[in-house]
Amino acid sequence: MKLSDKHIDIPRMRPREFIKIRGANEHNLNELNVDIPRNELVVLTGLSGSGKSSLAFDTIYAEGQRRYMESLSSYARQFLGQMEKPNVEKIEGLSPAISIDQKSTNRNPRSTVGTVTEIYDHFRLLYARIGIPHCPECGKEIKRQSVDQMVDQVMELSQGTRIQLLAPVVRGRKGEHAKVFDRARRSGYVRVRVDGSLYELTEELKLDKNIKHNIEIVVDRLVIKPDIERRLTDSIENVLNLAEGLLMVDVIDGETINFSQSFACPDCGVSISEIEPRSFSFNNPFGACPVCFGLGYKMEFDPELMIPDKSLSISGGAIQVMGWQSSSEPGSFTNALLQALAKEYKFSLDTSMEDLPENIFDILLHGTGGREVKVHYKGQRGEGIYPVAFEGLIRNMERKYRETGSDIIKQEYETFMRITPCKECGGMRLKKESLAVTVCDKNIFEITSMSIRDLYDFLKDMQLSNQQQLIGRQVLKEINARVGFLIDVGLDYLSLSRATATLSGGEAQRIRLATQIGSGLVGVCYILDEPSIGLHQKDNDKLLNTLKNLRDLGNTLIVVEHDEDTMLEADHVVDIGPGAGSHGGKVVAQGTAREIMEVEESITGQYLSGRKQVPVPEARRKPKGWLTVTGARENNLKNISVKIPLGILTCVTGVSGSGKSSLVNEILYKRLARDLNRARTIPGKHKNISGINKLDKVIDIDQSPIGRTPRSNPATYTGVFDMIRDLFAGTPDAKARGYKKGRFSFNVKGGRCEACGGDGIIKIEMHFLPDVYVPCEVCGGRRYNRETLEVKYKGKNIYDVLDMTVEEAVPFFENLPSIRRKIETLNDVGLSYVKLGQPSTTLSGGEAQRIKLATELSKRSTGNTIYILDEPTTGLHFADVHKLVEILHRLADGGNTVVVIEHNLDVIKTADYIIDMGPDGGDRGGEMVACGTPEEIANYPGSYTGQYVKKMLKKYKENVDKYR
Repeated sequence: MKLSDKHIDIPRMRPREFIKIRGANEHNLNELNVDIPRNELVVLTGLSGSGKSSLAFDTIYAEGQRRYMESLSSYARQFLGQMEKPNVEKIEGLSPAISIDQKSTNRNPRSTVGTVTEIYDHFRLLYARIGIPHCPECGKEIKRQSVDQMVDQVMELSQGTRIQLLAPVVRGRKGEHAKVFDRARRSGYVRVRVDGSLYELTEELKLDKNIKHNIEIVVDRLVIKPDIERRLTDSIENVLNLAEGLLMVDVIDGETINFSQSFACPDCGVSISEIEPRSFSFNNPFGACPVCFGLGYKMEFDPELMIPDKSLSISGGAIQVMGWQSSSEPGSFTNALLQALAKEYKFSLDTSMEDLPENIFDILLHGTGGREVKVHYKGQRGEGIYPVAFEGLIRNMERKYRETGSDIIKQEYETFMRITPCKECGGMRLKKESLAVTVCDKNIFEITSMSIRDLYDFLKDMQLSNQQQLIGRQVLKEINARVGFLIDVGLDYLSLSRATATLSGGEAQRIRLATQIGSGLVGVCYILDEPSIGLHQKDNDKLLNTLKNLRDLGNTLIVVEHDEDTMLEADHVVDIGPGAGSHGGKVVAQGTAREIMEVEESITGQYLSGRKQVPVPEARRKPKGWLTVTGARENNLKNISVKIPLGILTCVTGVSGSGKSSLVNEILYKRLARDLNRARTIPGKHKNISGINKLDKVIDIDQSPIGRTPRSNPATYTGVFDMIRDLFAGTPDAKARGYKKGRFSFNVKGGRCEACGGDGIIKIEMHFLPDVYVPCEVCGGRRYNRETLEVKYKGKNIYDVLDMTVEEAVPFFENLPSIRRKIETLNDVGLSYVKLGQPSTTLSGGEAQRIKLATELSKRSTGNTIYILDEPTTGLHFADVHKLVEILHRLADGGNTVVVIEHNLDVIKTADYIIDMGPDGGDRGGEMVACGTPEEIANYPGSYTGQYVKKMLKKYKENVDKYR
């Protein structure tokens, strides 16, 4: 039985203990006092921006971490840095805290699900100990080589060949290795090869101890002739004794031949080095593919991105790549070069690219192979004929990309590049020798490419020999347990080779949760940030049982969550509010979910009890046309065709890993962005999309930050800051002083405070303490100089306006419709508590997404736009979801098409149309299970989503009747 199959409630014998927090004032918390029960599953909930994360992460977790750090020696602390004490009077009863949040996902391309969970490390050990090596050339099983076989192979070299017999005594190890040289000297050896260079042992050899070295002792130097067999045999035996069964035969002016008493193929003559766990690591040069260095892919210039429209000719501007856009303009050097090519190879620049002969297209991409053409060019320095060997567009771009020192130019070049699997390893990341080692006829890449579900079944049915079982029993036990934990948290559709950078926040968090279960710690305070994100209701029970089992080990679980099921199953719920921002930061109610429902002031309680709920529309909109995707084959999609209605709100639903993102983000969005917005993207695999001509643009509203620096804020992103600066520049004060609009920007010289560069804060580096940020002494944190701040509108200067919340700004700008309209839309999307000048780096993903939504709402609608949103309810409370649903319907009311990937039933039940993908995740998904209105989906028996929609619609009607 797995952890998630069943949960048994263990009766609690000891009295209840509490984490007592007094006087918490971090961020918007307002003298908050709360007692949180220990060793229980506690949910912190409340509106977005009410202060849940400030309490959980910035107060409880920060203090738990700080106390642990304080217990370390001062020597250890200087390496770890010191943590600031949170703004809280006191906390009692706190355990060591472990935070499992969404921000800590490793974006490194070398990080995979297998490496993060350490399952891959166990597989490396397993393959090194019980793997069966095969020849990478012929596939024959490799066994140990005897001295006689080695001698026979060396004697097959042509007569007169000069060779050196080398004993590799050090391979890829750091150190000075003085003892190795001493031993060699005492044994009578004269020469040694260090890192490829030959030295006499009489010299004093001093190696850098921080660099990895390869050292080979030269045991003998021979010339191949018939009478050397005995000497060769003796020398080889000496080498094998010195180098623990390894031999290198250095053929002068030829290739080095490797031999091993352990593994070599007698047919192909291929020897492979000793199998170690590092042989299977794609992060180590001993195992990584030598071409892609273990990444599995390469960035290469793609002809489809360089020449996006093949119906155009060269003179019509077919070549879009940087530096060649001028090739269609007579008088440019690129045009002169192409004219010379056309003359030499007899083709016309007015012929469309698709009609050019294949060999001509190949010359344009890959060059003339060194053959020169005469280019007639008239430039500023005169006219002349220049012989040029055309290198081809791809090589030309590769050279420019290598030579440029500018990151901005590099990024621009990268828009014409595509990630392609490495040609050497085929995307498998390892050397061919490592991939030739198998367990149960599968190499390590094939095992890690299976879905977790299939891997679990495979491990259960593994047929191993008695010796393999004896050696691998302990490792397999550990692997089985960890794979089981991943299934427990609903991640059975992932594979171990999946890059962590491609995981959603919820998936990454659940992986870390599975790792923590495996660690078996007791007495810890775990703090989680919405672990149910991206999880279908079908898998919610598994996650909840896993959390309860972690609690029953003797841990405290504090979960920041908006999910109704989690609240109902929790031992204790703390509702923080009542509002957001300055209106929040207080405990509104606490107790069980049932007790919270009884509290009138609690917005959470109102939605849990059904007194308040997101309304289901009385009538569903009818489509005004269709977008038809045919032959969708990206990732796990099984060559499906899907019809997406236009002019209405559509929800794409399905369990995690069912193919929703592949269909919507990879195929639909990228194809529309390329065709409508002229974006340089390559859509996922599909045959065609018809109906695109009914749309004029596509907008993807995701949760990525609105800006990467603190200088970006809601006012600059929505464009309202430009209008505000125009307003200040138009005041009598500003006109009298001759101030223009630029004076009121904190990004340019003139109006900003030069002491802090317009940042308002100054960073002070403290060598053994964390960096301290202090308000600028000159401007007092106001970002502008004194003269600029003297210009006022309605009694407020530019800093005062940026410091206003959206709620305060609406009445302030009530007489200026253009400014008010933009700020009102921010208010409508539930961001009343956000300041106009709040740095973008302090905004959550949900807040950033709603700012983007507000920006779109404030624009004039064409009615032919398609909006694509991926799980917009992430981080949103019931009340915020209510507002979001109203906004999505406002966009659809304008005649626009809205496509939303979503698991939240409050959004799904209000949609006009549902496309349900599945039936399961990974290789068991990739099909369209059902489509239609929520009522039609609810009556479809084969849809998991339909079962939950049916319950939701029934519950909605019951609540309407109950509270009418």
